[in-house]
Amino acid sequence: MNATLPWATAWTIARRDLSARFKGLRLLLVCLFLGVGAIAAIGTLTGSIESELATRGRQILGGDVELRVWQRGLTDAERKALQSLGTISDGLRMQAIAQKGELTAPVALKAVAPDWPLYGKLTLRDGRKVGAPPEGTVWIAQGTAERLGVKVGDSFRLGGQPQKVGGIIASDPEQLGEGFSLGDTAISAIGLPERAGLTAPGAMYRSAIRLKLKDGRDPDAVKEQIEKRFPDAGFEIRTRDRAAPSTERFVRRMGEFLVLVGLAALVIAGIGIGGGVSSYLEARRNSIATLKVLGATSGDIARIYLLQVGVAALAGSLAGLLAGVLVTPLLAEALGSLLPVDTGFTVSPVALATAAAYGLLVALVFAAPPLVRARSFPAMALMRARVSPLSADRKALLLPVGMGLAAIVALALLNAAQPMVTSGFLAGAALMLGMLALLGHGIGFLARRLPRPANPMLRAGLANLHRPGSQTGALVTALGFGLSAFVLIAGVQTSLEANIRRTLPARAPDFFVLDVPQDRADEFRNAVEQTVPGAGIKLVPNMRGRILAYGPKDQMTRVSDLDEIPEGAWALRGERGLTYSVNVPDGSSVTSGTWWPQLYRGEPLVSLDEKFADTVGLKVGDYVTIGLLGVERTARVAALRRIDWDTMGFNFVLVFSPNALADAPHKLAATIEVPSGTSTAGLLPKLARAFPSSSVIETGSILREARDLLSQMSTAILAAASVAVLAGLAVLFGAIAAARASRTYDNVILRVLGASRGQLLALQVAEYGLIALVLALVALASGSAMAWAIIVKLFEFEWLPDWPRVIAVLCAGLALILTFALAGSLPLLRAKPARALREL
Repeated sequence: MNATLPWATAWTIARRDLSARFKGLRLLLVCLFLGVGAIAAIGTLTGSIESELATRGRQILGGDVELRVWQRGLTDAERKALQSLGTISDGLRMQAIAQKGELTAPVALKAVAPDWPLYGKLTLRDGRKVGAPPEGTVWIAQGTAERLGVKVGDSFRLGGQPQKVGGIIASDPEQLGEGFSLGDTAISAIGLPERAGLTAPGAMYRSAIRLKLKDGRDPDAVKEQIEKRFPDAGFEIRTRDRAAPSTERFVRRMGEFLVLVGLAALVIAGIGIGGGVSSYLEARRNSIATLKVLGATSGDIARIYLLQVGVAALAGSLAGLLAGVLVTPLLAEALGSLLPVDTGFTVSPVALATAAAYGLLVALVFAAPPLVRARSFPAMALMRARVSPLSADRKALLLPVGMGLAAIVALALLNAAQPMVTSGFLAGAALMLGMLALLGHGIGFLARRLPRPANPMLRAGLANLHRPGSQTGALVTALGFGLSAFVLIAGVQTSLEANIRRTLPARAPDFFVLDVPQDRADEFRNAVEQTVPGAGIKLVPNMRGRILAYGPKDQMTRVSDLDEIPEGAWALRGERGLTYSVNVPDGSSVTSGTWWPQLYRGEPLVSLDEKFADTVGLKVGDYVTIGLLGVERTARVAALRRIDWDTMGFNFVLVFSPNALADAPHKLAATIEVPSGTSTAGLLPKLARAFPSSSVIETGSILREARDLLSQMSTAILAAASVAVLAGLAVLFGAIAAARASRTYDNVILRVLGASRGQLLALQVAEYGLIALVLALVALASGSAMAWAIIVKLFEFEWLPDWPRVIAVLCAGLALILTFALAGSLPLLRAKPARALREL
């Protein structure tokens, strides 16, 4: 029937009936506040970071295009080709040791040309804006200055060469694009590494050439041109639009995860909204019936209560938007040292509009069913709703629910960095809602078919699962999502912790040493053993090369011809560490093929990591071609190995027979393991003096810092994901409160018939316990599946859950549900039968 009341009149009635404190609709407000606030904060923060990355691309990269290549500079042909495109600024990157007396500090040395930087300026702590330092002067980080005990103007040695501290770095515009380094940054003139022997043949260094384009050329087109002209040069090329790819990837993945968390919170909140609106309208059933008796049409009822619910939804969404804006500076402050983000108040209209749209659409979808039920039945049916529950007109639901769901899906996919992941999440959420709804019906159906227990409390508890007006369906949905959220968080947390332990294992050498000269290997061993008796020393050849082709000998695939690198074939990206060995390396075991003899002199051979080989389809007998110092070398695959990646020793994907690489210029890398309780005092200064061109890296402090950093990221992820848990708790409270309200009548009748308080409590425990136990198995499966998708598909980590902890969290969730249920039942025990019957 069409509405007869104008909207203004409907609003007058709705406003008079609506509590100023939104009594009865507070669950709707809380749920929308949490979900909308989370999405608003997430969208604002990620938008701010992406905007900074886009705006500062040239400064972060140090040019329009950057080319990096290991262990060599540009050839004449390469330099001539690049000069035709614009201005070139040469640079070098390597590890080095800074020393002042007996004090040492590992540094990430950045040697730059006089025209550095092509864009932006380096900021020192004294406020100066500078470029490249003059010869004999170095800009150093505050951490290096503190470790060496030096200040501006003091002298120290870097790579064995005397230098002067020219200034302390406050802000390097390129730092974000440089990536992870083993030590603080030190910036020198480009001539220092050559004088210090840090670029001798075989030394581990990278050339970093920045290009400032002329004539407004497109960086991406220039990148393609260079790759086409020099396909096997081993260049890693970045453009100003992707100045910090690892950071951008992290931000996208993190933003995607957090948006999914916000959507999960809103889905859970939607269940609470539906339950809250149902309870609110149930409490208003007499008012609705009275309005219908006085002549109000179904359309009038819909308008009145739609306005009330809409105002509450708008208030909750606005409060969430405000909270999202207010919390963003706190998140930015926490990430300010890691990511380029404005730590002040940031308002992103697009992010806020998206969050509000999500909130209002979810409110529409989940509030529509109870509103349709309220408008579709005559007054007497509403009066009888206690014993003859209302059912919704499914045809009337198609328009609001269908359009709302379509809009939510379209909005989510439109804003998705990974549409497939988002689609999978939405499909999973819909599947889970449907599964829980069917499970609720199934529990009710089974409860009707089971034999009636002799115990009256068990019989009554079983009857509560299927009686008219039963809340079983709503409870199953709410509790199922709540328990699944607990399992999801536990699965994500334990997998993140396990991946951190695997990535940064507890077992690691105490020192790494790079660029040990081959002819001084015995001298190096003696220096270490004299200072740290009993130390374990391993020396291996160390080179860098790039895989250029692979496959059967007559059908080799060129990596440059691939449209896309296969997923998991990370060793095909850029240059990799190469070595040769007479014996199978420690931590590896041959799984296929045969290792070469000690005095092998035949065809060059290579052994590969079995996982990598399986990913690209390589097998024993196939061939691999690498580019090493500009020379192509081909070797036959003789063996596949399983590598123990749980240690930070020398784990090379490619290990060659000695005759394949021994003639190439190279130096050695070393690990030093110190016996427990043995002092290492004096080792670093001694090695720095005896081997000034070698880089000694103490792993302990670096591992601690990396663990702290990754642990902070893990904590941040879990803190954000806790929004979903908070929404789940709010929904649990609401579902139990709604069930309590609907049971007041039943409990009062039982009290009048002589039931004790203990019996009523037992009745609640029996009902909730049965539902919770059934849902525990469902939550374990569904929550684990969602956690697996987040860990494996979104973050591309390994799925390593700690199942005992996951199950313990699930059991804690079950205990929490029963506690809530019992706490929610206490008001029922205190209800006065006479008063309750009068109110009913």
